Amino acid sequence: MRILHTMLRVGDLDRSIDFYTHVLGMKLLRRKDYPGGKFTLAFVGYESEDRAAVLELTCNWGVEKYEVGSGYGHIAIEVDDAYAACDAAAAKGGKVLRPAGPMSHGTTVIAFIEDPDGYPIEFIQKGTAGWVKEWAE
Repeated sequence: MRILHTMLRVGDLDRSIDFYTHVLGMKLLRRKDYPGGKFTLAFVGYESEDRAAVLELTCNWGVEKYEVGSGYGHIAIEVDDAYAACDAAAAKGGKVLRPAGPMSHGTTVIAFIEDPDGYPIEFIQKGTAGWVKEWAE
């Protein structure tokens, strides 16, 4: 078994595709309208769906905005340099929620940005995640 995708409901599909492809560097893997159900699905990711988990962006026609639920946490993306990734996202219009730096109670270097619908996205700097070492022991 493996995780295939995570689904996010978005208010403006083109705006979300633009964010995930241009700000975060993902590729649009596929997009399809479902007129009978009045929704469109778009799948974005860094690799093809047969190789890695991806994001499913669901746009229900006629719904322009969703509230981010209190049970939602964030999407985490490993980056080579959290500081540079944060700067690059901001330069492309991404909203920085928490600048890059070590966690308050650890050494993992993280940053948070926000997508156009208000979903938090965490950058975790490669090689700094303390839990990787702890869990390996």
